[in-house]
Amino acid sequence: MLYELRVYHMYPGRLPAIHKRFSEVTLDLFRRHGIKVCDFFADAEGAETIYYVCAFTDRQARDVAFAAFRDDPEWQAAYAASHADGGPIVERVESFFMNRVPYINPDWV
Repeated sequence: MLYELRVYHMYPGRLPAIHKRFSEVTLDLFRRHGIKVCDFFADAEGAETIYYVCAFTDRQARDVAFAAFRDDPEWQAAYAASHADGGPIVERVESFFMNRVPYINPDWV
């Protein structure tokens, strides 16, 4: 399995908008396009940052899934609508690709 940690840094005051977009649109579209979200986090120290981890069989599956997601007309409309109310949401995204180490038991997490 390939895991991707995605870190979204929001523009000031836009954290509620990203939570709304994920909860109302993005996660359903992720499921439709085969993007499995393993976990999702808010910053524990109050930064306007969210973190989530996705799982894929490999990098090609990841790239195909995200391309289909980005090309989805429903996503494009939701993205545009979420920017119409307050401007851009995400200032920058960081992405890290990871493989699970062999000495951790997945049942522990």
